[in-house]
Amino acid sequence: MQAGTAFMGVLDSVIEEPKSKTRRYVISAAALVILIALGLWYSLRYSREKHTVERFMNAVLAGNTQQAYQIWHPHPSFTYQEFLGYWGPRGYYSPVKSYRIEKAEMPPVPSGQSASGVTVTLELSAYTPFPKPEEKIKFAQNREVELWVERSDQSLSFPPP
Repeated sequence: MQAGTAFMGVLDSVIEEPKSKTRRYVISAAALVILIALGLWYSLRYSREKHTVERFMNAVLAGNTQQAYQIWHPHPSFTYQEFLGYWGPRGYYSPVKSYRIEKAEMPPVPSGQSASGVTVTLELSAYTPFPKPEEKIKFAQNREVELWVERSDQSLSFPPP
């Protein structure tokens, strides 16, 4: 061994500065922006369809069945009397006093095709305010219904089979 030569031990190290802190910060910031943008897109992607369902359900809750029927599918074969059979004061889903939108999603379709609408799942309650899960008896009486929102004209109907 030569005098003055030092051995470097396992725990001895030379502090290495990163080549570029700026590059690391830019990449981190870009990744953060992309994640935020994806999160916003995911949460807002069906907001128009959810808003249509909210308008419909608010009309039903207010007892304004004429307005609700106008939002519903404007097909002439589905008469106002048939509509009342589902959504009227003595209809299949009555009494409806509150609701909650559970989810909105595009139905699965064969590859190469796209769906013309969105399925919105609602939970209906005969109680107001909407019961909490802790209120087991009231919560157990909730009903789930799926509605189809046509993307072209925002009309409602039941989902296609």
